Amino acid sequence: MTTSTLQTAENPRTDGYHLAVDALKLNDIQTIYGVVGIPITDLARLAQASGIRYLGFRHESDAGHAAAAAGFLTKKPGVCLTVSAPGFLNGLVALANATRNCFPMIQISGSSERHLVDLKQGDYEELDQLAAAEPFAKAAYRVSRVEDIGLGIARAIRTAVSGRPGGVYLDIPAAVLGEVVDAAAGAATLRRVVDPAPRQLPAPEAVDRAIELLAGAQRPLVVLGKGAAYAQADDQIREFVESTGIPYVPMSMAKGLLPDGHPQSAATARSLALRRSDVVMLVGARLNWLLNHGQAPQWNPDAKFIQVDIAPEEMDSNQPIAAPLVGDIGSVFDLLAERAKPGQIAAPAAWRDELAARSARNVAKMAERLKADPHPMQFIGALKAVRDVLHEHPEVYLVNEGANALDTARNVIDMQVPRHRLDSGTWGVMGIGMGYAIAAAVEKGAPVVAVEGDSAFGFSGMELETICRYQLPVVTVVLNNGGVYRGDDVNPLETDPSPTTLMPEARHDQMIEAFGGKGYRATTPADVAAALTDALAAGGPALIDCAIDPSAGTESGHIAHLNPKGITVGNIASPEQ
Repeated sequence: MTTSTLQTAENPRTDGYHLAVDALKLNDIQTIYGVVGIPITDLARLAQASGIRYLGFRHESDAGHAAAAAGFLTKKPGVCLTVSAPGFLNGLVALANATRNCFPMIQISGSSERHLVDLKQGDYEELDQLAAAEPFAKAAYRVSRVEDIGLGIARAIRTAVSGRPGGVYLDIPAAVLGEVVDAAAGAATLRRVVDPAPRQLPAPEAVDRAIELLAGAQRPLVVLGKGAAYAQADDQIREFVESTGIPYVPMSMAKGLLPDGHPQSAATARSLALRRSDVVMLVGARLNWLLNHGQAPQWNPDAKFIQVDIAPEEMDSNQPIAAPLVGDIGSVFDLLAERAKPGQIAAPAAWRDELAARSARNVAKMAERLKADPHPMQFIGALKAVRDVLHEHPEVYLVNEGANALDTARNVIDMQVPRHRLDSGTWGVMGIGMGYAIAAAVEKGAPVVAVEGDSAFGFSGMELETICRYQLPVVTVVLNNGGVYRGDDVNPLETDPSPTTLMPEARHDQMIEAFGGKGYRATTPADVAAALTDALAAGGPALIDCAIDPSAGTESGHIAHLNPKGITVGNIASPEQ
């Protein structure tokens, strides 16, 4: 590998900027997401000139979310580049979110001079970024010498993707980037990471223990999490589920691992499945708040859990795990297939029939709701229109965030293909929408539909300009009910809007038109379907502003129970009283 050089003299020299770019290229990093400024502008320019695609964003948080989504979709670390201090802090939310979601990502930030920072002498954008990043990342490293740039990047890559993936912070001070060294000596310091995420096989006795539990179960259940989607062990998972007949429930980002209409899917009987199952196999899913921590009454208090996870420390984090299967998901399912006797694991027909009957009843109820066409338009009507169009376009990636927009879309829009749904995930972070959409379009070269609540869209809406600047095939659907949760709340004492009220007359479609994209205004489900069909056919940046009834939606969507139970506004005495 030949290092880029600053000059073609008898004694060629290079610097930290060139070594960083060469180290990234050596490790097959093809895309960087970021926001430029002091001291990393030239790093972005050089990366672009060297053949790495650089995507410039309007806010570091969005660039970081894009890098995280790239990691989920490709199993390679997405790279986010930020400036020092404020820019670094803006990216930190995305870094923390990537770590919580187990997405491999590297945030590389320039930083101020160490000797000035450590003595708190007031340098430009002074901040001890390494110390700030460490609590929120899987690991954090600082490169203090130019000859360690290659080592730092190699360590960051391996750490991000090995074991349980996560976010890694890499601090490169401005002085290190600008340091000049002999080109040959610099080239010798670069490293290519070999097998950064090796297979981790479970112990055979652990596999036998799980097989025995499943073989004796009367009401077994498989729960597929986004870790199962990330693993890309689609064939092994499907073979296991179908050969055993065990019903399964997919978490939202695992939808599509098996088509949502699969006869063994218990998604539409989820409450019954969780409450009645006696042996539960968690595959890349954690018993966190999204699964009610495995606790009654949502779960059978006598259920025994099998957990497939690459991180042994995850076991027993909420409920006792009767059969821990520590290893990568592909290897676990290979060994399950190898060690289970033919027909040893089989879900009883009575259990499958019980869930199928409940599913049929719930599907019929949903069908009745979907038939309704009230005016003004409701969330469910707009999303049914999106669903019907996407049925004809299984190649489309769906990004989804919000409260009611997220909850309703998850129930209405079914998925047919793995890893084609990206949403707020484990941390429930708002603002992932445009970053995730950009990453999906860039990394997969496919059209993307981002279904956004109007409040959630506001966190990253300026990235419409980024989408238009790069002419990406992203269609944003804003479900606009004029508020956070709802748009009909009122301030009882003043003329200022209530805390949850946004602008009911907002025209997000005109926003994208200002950047050269195509805007649509939809007031009926038919309008939504026509606009989405047209936008996907055009293949460019577009936004559909869907006018939703301001009274539609519920406080905090499906997780209103997480709100503290305190004094409500209606119980506060007015000044006159």
